[in-house]
Amino acid sequence: MSATTNLAYDLGGEENWEAFDAPSLVGNSLRFVSGDPEGQRFRVRYFRDEKKDLIARVWFGPETEGPPGHAHGGAMAAVLDEVLGLSAWAAGHPVVVGKLNIHFSQLLPLETVMQVESEIVSVEGRKIKVKGKILNADGIVYASADCLCINILKS
Repeated sequence: MSATTNLAYDLGGEENWEAFDAPSLVGNSLRFVSGDPEGQRFRVRYFRDEKKDLIARVWFGPETEGPPGHAHGGAMAAVLDEVLGLSAWAAGHPVVVGKLNIHFSQLLPLETVMQVESEIVSVEGRKIKVKGKILNADGIVYASADCLCINILKS
């Protein structure tokens, strides 16, 4: 374990964001990515911005390593899957992810805090399209995704 692993990371939101209690919305289904807030894999906090879009602040810990010193693409995909699916839930659409397309554009350094932004693109019957991206504080995009979610309650 590296010396920096035990440091506290700022997962706080911006002044105009409101904290969002994701576990109260979907329960224990958030265990894989955000289930261990003190763990060495991910640390996540959720917010809603002034447009009510879901935003997450995510720390990628040493247990997400793929290429030396960088997060595994699967770890990035897992975060995008959770945040984009949860974005649909937060907008009132209980869903499962049907398709997730990801474009990786940068290696993501370990033990850094990234922001994940999401936006509902469209709602057509049971199909909810969501897009999102992982970026750093300087606005550099590490991965972007589009997601097709399927509402599990509508017939």
